[in-house]
Amino acid sequence: MSNENARIASMDQFRGYTVAGMFLVNFIGGFAAVHPVFKHHNTYCSYADTVMPQFFFAVGFALRLVMLRKPDYRRAVWRCLALILTGVLVYHLDGNYRRWEDMEKLGVSGVLGSAFWRSPFQALVHIAVTSLWVLPVVAGSARKRLGFAVFSGLLHLSLSAWFWYELLNAKRVIDGGPLGFLTWTIPTIAGTFAFDWLRESAPIPRLLRWAVPLMLGGYALACLNGGGRLVPPPFWPPTAPVDLWTMSQRAGSLSYLTFSAGFSLAVYALFVSLVDVKNFRSQIFATLGQNALAGYLVHMWVGDAAKGFGPRDSPLWWAMLLFVVYFYVSCRVVRYLNEHKLFLRL
Repeated sequence: MSNENARIASMDQFRGYTVAGMFLVNFIGGFAAVHPVFKHHNTYCSYADTVMPQFFFAVGFALRLVMLRKPDYRRAVWRCLALILTGVLVYHLDGNYRRWEDMEKLGVSGVLGSAFWRSPFQALVHIAVTSLWVLPVVAGSARKRLGFAVFSGLLHLSLSAWFWYELLNAKRVIDGGPLGFLTWTIPTIAGTFAFDWLRESAPIPRLLRWAVPLMLGGYALACLNGGGRLVPPPFWPPTAPVDLWTMSQRAGSLSYLTFSAGFSLAVYALFVSLVDVKNFRSQIFATLGQNALAGYLVHMWVGDAAKGFGPRDSPLWWAMLLFVVYFYVSCRVVRYLNEHKLFLRL
């Protein structure tokens, strides 16, 4: 296998690990017996919260690769729009109207104005909107991409301080809501740099030299909580009231996604070491990494079927047994799709 193919294999393995991590946290997170680090809390960065940014990191990597090899911005825009439509069909719009008069009272503007706050803005839609946002700079220079990531993060912070943080909590948005793309830009741009560094002779030190400052920078931002205090590090619950500086997946906060961009770089450096240097391969990661969108959809459908047999108060042994069955079935379905060359790629 050529060196270039081996390097791409490291991204396939990284992406497959991310899909497997999504399978894990999205399924077991609903059980009371499971450790809190595997759940989303919106008050600190748990292991569960590190999974979604890694998808954006992989998207940035892929966007950079494609737009440098064959820049076709029109096609890229249409693919993003198709992914938005797919996401809306999967997640649906907000609204559960039982009487016609309820809709009449709201009117067309009211119905549309309340339809896009929570349900539609989940992973697929966030990825598509963020991709559209970064598309003008994804093939640009390092200075342009870094400046764009800083600008996006600071813009999100300014809007949060002005009105957005209070509003997103009132609306109980998911993953940052309609303005989440501003900070999801950070791990996405980090992925573009990872692609550049991967083509160097010694990419691992470069990946880690950026991973550590980003993780420390994200934590430092979180320590601005309440005007400035030393807060527990990521993966530990907070000891003080949360605010816009807190690492929060719901808020898509600047601290959370700065830390997560660094964490993604560190995890990817591990995969570069294992795959490109030591020639490690995981068949499960390869299966899931080659068909990530299919894995995302399949895990939702299989999970919905399996969770009917897993009450929230189930003992840990039953939760894990059910997870093993769900994980096996999901992987087998994705493997079947791969073997028959049924790849879902937008």
